[in-house]
Amino acid sequence: MRSKSFSIKISHRLKPFQKSINVDSDKSLSIRSFLLGSISQGISSAKNVLESEDVFSTIECLKKLGVKIEKRKSKSYLIYGKGLGSFTAKKNQKLNFGNSGTLARLLIGILSTNPDIELNVQGDKSLSKRNMKKLIELMSNFGAEFLPKNKFNFPLKLISTEMPIGINYKAGVSAQLKSAVILAGLNSYGITEIIEENKSRDHTENMLAGNVQAIKIKKKNPKLIKIFGKKYLNSFDISIPGDPSSAAFFTALTLLNQNSALKIKNVGLNPRRIGFYELLKSYGAKIKFLNKKKKNNEIIGDIEVRSSKLKRPIISSKNFYEKTTDEFPILFCIAALTKGISIFKGIGDLANKESNRIKEMQKILKQIGIKSVSNKDEMKVYGQSFINFKNKKINVPNLGDHRICMSAVILSLITGVSTKINNFETVKTSSPNFLKLIKLLGGKFETKK
Repeated sequence: MRSKSFSIKISHRLKPFQKSINVDSDKSLSIRSFLLGSISQGISSAKNVLESEDVFSTIECLKKLGVKIEKRKSKSYLIYGKGLGSFTAKKNQKLNFGNSGTLARLLIGILSTNPDIELNVQGDKSLSKRNMKKLIELMSNFGAEFLPKNKFNFPLKLISTEMPIGINYKAGVSAQLKSAVILAGLNSYGITEIIEENKSRDHTENMLAGNVQAIKIKKKNPKLIKIFGKKYLNSFDISIPGDPSSAAFFTALTLLNQNSALKIKNVGLNPRRIGFYELLKSYGAKIKFLNKKKKNNEIIGDIEVRSSKLKRPIISSKNFYEKTTDEFPILFCIAALTKGISIFKGIGDLANKESNRIKEMQKILKQIGIKSVSNKDEMKVYGQSFINFKNKKINVPNLGDHRICMSAVILSLITGVSTKINNFETVKTSSPNFLKLIKLLGGKFETKK
């Protein structure tokens, strides 16, 4: 069930705070737990699942494909695995991915090599604008077919291959495309090889690591992933940690708000997910990782943050992109309030997110008097330590982009600029408790349906 549309208004600066919070659970791991559990043998258990719209879309799609999923209690689910290649669907049945690019790419990876699948796949208005050409080309290499031909956005018809053969793939920065290839390879004949020169997020590999009969990983440079097709997958039990991308917005709020301190408990600290924190720490931000431990092949710990000014403008090199993808909008906000010219390189893929995040953040920064310039793969933000916010307003139209909405909230609470954000319900795709946590920290806002 989709959330009803609503907007929020903010007109007050946030006062100092000293708090401890838990952020919403990790979306990437929550979605993967259902997808991988459904193609494993036996019953898998997922606890502390993110109960957001993207995850609900995942559950709805899997149930339509014949998967039994049972909710035991709040945030706790059992997934009754059907095994590889066992999804079933009526011809021309519709699958709706909602707003989730992760779900779309990963589930299409599974379906492309699952026999007897002929489905119509679609997404919401925002997802339907996103280019799926690379995914379609990769799945076509396995033998799947997409109609109409030469159309690269949803809606589409997906016809799976009856004779999937493993492929060789040189991975780029997209973890979702890499994961789609891994999942398609699991039900293909022969071996699928993935060479990864630029390491991207590795949640899928981590969740599959115990299946030595199906996957082997050599972590040298370049990283080599071998998928041995048609092998069974073991069931698993997983407890999902907090989402480091959701935590980033509260980290930024604390850094920028004077005399404030925050502890964010039980957060996923996967090395491929903490570029935002590493980057800011290198510029003098008071951020610490505490109580680190390893669970389900993922590093988990607490994040301690104290208000602090950066020593100098941010220079983000290309190799930070894959570790900082979701956090660039809020990084642009931090740069806007840091004196000097911050430069973000290798960010061209931000144009193909829920919105063009480069252009949309430039529009927001312009509304508060911050200059920025961009080209296809780089953005410069001309930050200021003091800005006269009098008579300025921020207005965010209906973009269908949760990260832009969340960034605008942080910018407004720090500056006190009167702000209206339309269609804020999109934030529920990834962080349904975002506004509750803002309120807990003392933030004031009005909602209007």
